This record gives sequence, C-alpha cells and structure tokens, in this order.
Amino acid sequence: MTHHSGFVSIIGRPNVGKSTFMNRVLGEKIAIMSPKAQTTRNKINGIYTTDDAQIVFVDTPGVHKPKNELDNYMDTAALSTLNQVDAVLFMVPADERPGAGDQYIMSQLANVTKPVYLVVNKIDLITPDELLPFIDHYRHGHDFAGVYPISATEGNNVDELLTDLTSKLPEGPQYYPDDQLTDHPEYFVVGELIREQILHLTEKEIPHSAAVVVERMKDRTENGKLIIEAYIIVERDGQKAIVIGKGGSMLKKIGTRARREIELLLGEKVNLKLWVRVQKNWRDNNQYLRTLGYNMKDLK
Repeated sequence: MTHHSGFVSIIGRPNVGKSTFMNRVLGEKIAIMSPKAQTTRNKINGIYTTDDAQIVFVDTPGVHKPKNELDNYMDTAALSTLNQVDAVLFMVPADERPGAGDQYIMSQLANVTKPVYLVVNKIDLITPDELLPFIDHYRHGHDFAGVYPISATEGNNVDELLTDLTSKLPEGPQYYPDDQLTDHPEYFVVGELIREQILHLTEKEIPHSAAVVVERMKDRTENGKLIIEAYIIVERDGQKAIVIGKGGSMLKKIGTRARREIELLLGEKVNLKLWVRVQKNWRDNNQYLRTLGYNMKDLK
C-alpha cells in the first residue's frame, strides 16, 4: 500500500483558529488556545498519523505588524515555513472581513511553488449566503489547490480536507512513531500550558508581556508526584504584582488550572511550583530572547 507523508504549514493572521484546527486533527491539545491575539509564539509541530499517511502540521504564529523584536521573530517564524513544506494551509476567519494582514500574506503566497489551500474557518458563525462572496474575494487573488470551508471547533469538513491533503502529499516514509503527537519536548508543552492560563486569567498588557521558563520537571516527591518548577517572566514590577495577586491568589489560580491541564497531558500527578521574575523589556532584548528559544538564526 502506498504511504504518503510530508510537512504542511498553517498560516494566517492572529486568532483565526490555527491551533484549534491542529488540536482537532490530533484529537489532543498540544497547542494552547486563547481568544487573545498572538497566542502562538513558536512554530509547533503536530503529527497526524494514519495507516497510509503521516502529516506533520506546522502551527505558526499569527502574522501581524511587528511592535518589538519578539513580534519580528514571530512573523519570521511563520513566513519562513512557506518554502520549507510540502503544502500550505492559508486560514482565514469567515466572520471577519479580509484586511491588510490577509493581503500581505497573499502577497507572500505568490512565491510559493507547493500547493496552497484556502481554509475558511469559523463557518458556524455565518450564514451560507455570506460564504460564497467571501470565498470569491480570495479566489481572485490566488490560484488555490483547494478551498475548504470548515469549523475547527465543530469539525465540519475537516476530514475531507485531510483526505485531500493526504492524496496530494508525495509518497514517503513515516517520520515519527504512531503514538507521537509532537516533536517538541515535554517541558516546552508544559510551559505553554502554564502560559495559556496567564492568557485566560489576566488582562491588558500582561498576556503579551509574559513568558514561561520550565527549569525542572524530573524528580518525584515521596508521594510519587512529578515535580515541575517554572518561572513566569514579566517586564515590570507592577506586572509581577498582578500575576502574583493579593496574598498570592492569582499565582495560585494560574498554578491550579495549569496543573490540571499538565496532568491530563502527562497522565500523572504533578506538584507544580511557580515563581515570578522581572526582566525589563525582554521582548526587545535579542540576547534574552535567544535564551528563551526565540533565535532568528534557527529560522534560516
């Protein structure tokens, strides 16, 4: 039996549902989700395996106008995938009018030689009469290999898209074991799950100013729980006070919710310890960004 395999980039503006789509395909959460923009900061690989195919989806940061060096990294990380993969999914939200960000991405897609699919997400939020004019707008700007209106939350047309993708990918080997869902180490996913709770529980500038560093996650206590020690990085003392909360209430809430998600991911009990550190203007500090794993050289 013929086996197909390859890498597929998911690209689009912030908050169009790229991570929701990938988690739906994999049947498990490996990419964090939030209604706040710029949730995904790194390229995250999700591995979809069937008997006759393996697709490695590359969930990319949302392309947006950069405001700092971290934003520059995120845009470069997303766009650098376009000519490194076997196919591209350009995802747009059906409930939002096309904007300058979409047009910019379309201009970048003009130079892509591999198949590009238009994936119109969130069709559950509009009426069928609104869909065709929306699709026609994008069809006039690019010769897509296929157009798929989907709902990543409801699952509409996701299986059909996967079937089409599989048939278009080249014949190739299985790169990863059947049960592997991502090529990121556990500590990366754990850090993202902690950051997800910061996104959900804090407001204003905090979500975009926070990063998470997992320093230890190996030793076990006497009761058999996995010890995880992590630091939440913020840019100012005032942000640190907000993340900690009165009497440590906010930090405790972040830790409790993150621990539940981590335990679901790892399938074991966890003792999660969190601290908060201030690193002034870390998003514009290239040296510090590299220590957090945001290294431009890795994208070349």
